[in-house]
Amino acid sequence: MSFPENFLWGGATAANQCEGAYREGGRGLANVDVCPAGKDRFPVCLGKLKMLEPDSEHYYPAMESIDMYHHFREDIAMFGEMGFKTYRLSIAWTRIFPNGDEEEPNEEGLKFYEDLFKECHKYGIEPLVTITHFDCPIYLIKKYGGWKNRKMIDFYKKLVTVLFTRYKGLVKYWLTFNEINMILHLPFMGAGLVFEEGENETLSKYLAAHHELIASAEATRIAHEIDPENKIGCMLAAGMTYPYTCSPEDVWKSMQKDRENYFFIDVQARGEYPAYAKKFFEREKIELDITEKDRNVLRENTVDFISFSYYSSRCTSADNTIEKTDGNVFATVKNPYLKASEWGWQIDPLGLRCTLNALYDRYQKPLFIVENGLGSSDEPDENGYVEDDYRIEYLREHIKAMKAAVEEDGVDLLGYTSWGCIDLVSASTGEMKKRYGFIYVDKDDEGNGTLKRTPKKSFYWYKKVIESNGEIL
Repeated sequence: MSFPENFLWGGATAANQCEGAYREGGRGLANVDVCPAGKDRFPVCLGKLKMLEPDSEHYYPAMESIDMYHHFREDIAMFGEMGFKTYRLSIAWTRIFPNGDEEEPNEEGLKFYEDLFKECHKYGIEPLVTITHFDCPIYLIKKYGGWKNRKMIDFYKKLVTVLFTRYKGLVKYWLTFNEINMILHLPFMGAGLVFEEGENETLSKYLAAHHELIASAEATRIAHEIDPENKIGCMLAAGMTYPYTCSPEDVWKSMQKDRENYFFIDVQARGEYPAYAKKFFEREKIELDITEKDRNVLRENTVDFISFSYYSSRCTSADNTIEKTDGNVFATVKNPYLKASEWGWQIDPLGLRCTLNALYDRYQKPLFIVENGLGSSDEPDENGYVEDDYRIEYLREHIKAMKAAVEEDGVDLLGYTSWGCIDLVSASTGEMKKRYGFIYVDKDDEGNGTLKRTPKKSFYWYKKVIESNGEIL
């Protein structure tokens, strides 16, 4: 058997893409609630269009999403039926601290997640919890400027102390920040950053990143103090960057692109800023006000494992005239050797094996694939059933590549949670029609539908994959 018996098979969601109930149970307003569907989504997510309150002109898909807040028992029962060993979910910060800076947490929010974790354990499912999957309280953005402000570290420390204390014995695996490198690509969605006219955006992004990196290290320290059994991971939006040709300029460009993303994980896994990052800050005249205390905290509190999302590889060229792919947050040159999904994401299973090896070679820490999947517009029959052979094919090929990395290359891999195990709102586009799940949810892009849940063909396929520990694909 290529996978250990305790290999953690499962699926992944994010609170802001599935929970809904955005004003129920004492929850406060967050940045992720006010990312609208439609043409203004990217300007808002980029921090270019300021939107800190919902208005009547836009539709905000996260506000109801698939209403897992009221359906979680039904949903977790279905995950249990598939045989999930783990379920990756995230905490909505504003359910615990509605404004983010209260003295006392919101008991109703704490109880909601406690019930959810207990429901997981009822089916033998180990929760894998992302503390911050892009969520940032709107109040903290208005009052402090989000993660640009060092005060955010203390608010985060208070949040994690409450979580680690309350859920001791219920949750063992934690991730500090989802896709921490997304600060560079979607700064408002990723860290609550809104840019003012004339602001040095590069400085603001890296300052926010520094504060998140300190907060992550502090969380790792607090987690281990409260419960030595806790395992803390970082999380990267991964995917190797290939050079478009063997021209040395293209090879160098691909190396630079990879470093842009590795930079964050270098700090979280190794405990200090790499030399190339320091030189970048020097060139760009970026002053991060790194204190001696910061350096000690980073050095002494590296993560236990490295988790990442993988949807596709990337490709780059020193020649700016070459055609780019559409539909991806990461601008990338079209790779002529790869097919693409209907949203323009290039499909590259071998790229997952390459990425696993690159990360394991670089860090020698256990890895965890916590997002991987195919966004597709499924066509259900009259009963809501979807024959999604294309999704099965995508996942099968990626699991084969992952298996080869473990079996043939010796990569230490803790588990695999496919993205959007139940249909949810797409983070990049805000659409419902871009579906990833094993379970079809009756809801459309305008917010209409019964929210009825129906297993797809892939539901039964994945059940066999888990039962056989990856032997029957």
